Amino acid sequence: MTRREVRWERMFPDELEVAFQQCPTVYLPYGLCEPHGPQNALGMDALRAHGISCLAAHEYGGIVAPPNYWHIHEQGGYGAWAHRRVGEARPWLTAIPAWMFFKNLCYHVRAVDALGFHGAILFSGHSGPHAKDVPILLEILQPHFAVRLYSIIGQGISNPLFPDDKGMGGHAGRGETSLLWAVEPSCVDVSRVPAPDEPGPHFAMGDYVETSDRKVGEQMVADLVQHLGAKSKELEEDYAKLPSKHNPLTFDQVEEIWEREVHPRLRDFASMQSGTESPPENSRWYANWHVPSRG
Repeated sequence: MTRREVRWERMFPDELEVAFQQCPTVYLPYGLCEPHGPQNALGMDALRAHGISCLAAHEYGGIVAPPNYWHIHEQGGYGAWAHRRVGEARPWLTAIPAWMFFKNLCYHVRAVDALGFHGAILFSGHSGPHAKDVPILLEILQPHFAVRLYSIIGQGISNPLFPDDKGMGGHAGRGETSLLWAVEPSCVDVSRVPAPDEPGPHFAMGDYVETSDRKVGEQMVADLVQHLGAKSKELEEDYAKLPSKHNPLTFDQVEEIWEREVHPRLRDFASMQSGTESPPENSRWYANWHVPSRG
């Protein structure tokens, strides 16, 4: 039996209308192309977020927006981390400045609200300092929109489930590798994992990768899917309590919210801090490390 389509960009208008009537929740997957060890495809973060969102939509209803592969990196702590963990290798990175990413989010929320969605789940497989900032941004935006907003960032609420209790292994470690292996098996190749005595850095590979386990990843994915389904229901319940529904905002109104409420707070966002750890001037990561006062 063929599964119904849930990917917005692959659906016909009548399919979208039926799916919307059944469950007016939209999933917005985010990530970027970024070093994730030699064993994982570069699009790990968005691939994982998109794949898990699709599984949740199949199970509980909803529509999955096209994944966005342009995300925050290079500046501040991101650049300092990359100097240590990636080095001078070509990173194949799809990075944009933090302020551009946050402004894009404002317009993404505006678009799904204008279409009448009741709930929007923003799922970023890519984590970093912005994990502290996105909930603040959504808190600023929420009073202006009828669509109820929720964000999940990184590996989410997954329990590690590895029997040795050593954890997930950090960035591109066994946790992320196992999750991607479960969602997109063709995007993981553990035969590419370097030998233990091979000097690094290994394209930002994390820890305990040799114990990655697709079956464990499937269990973690199931936990995430269940969590997203529960959140979709909560958002629908919250939407039903609204005394009135807002009219769709115009682009100009979004710009006004940005200038009046978001922009003045950008300087305090975690992802807008340069930090004290600077890559050396001869590092490829030095040029964009310092975060300018703009946005």
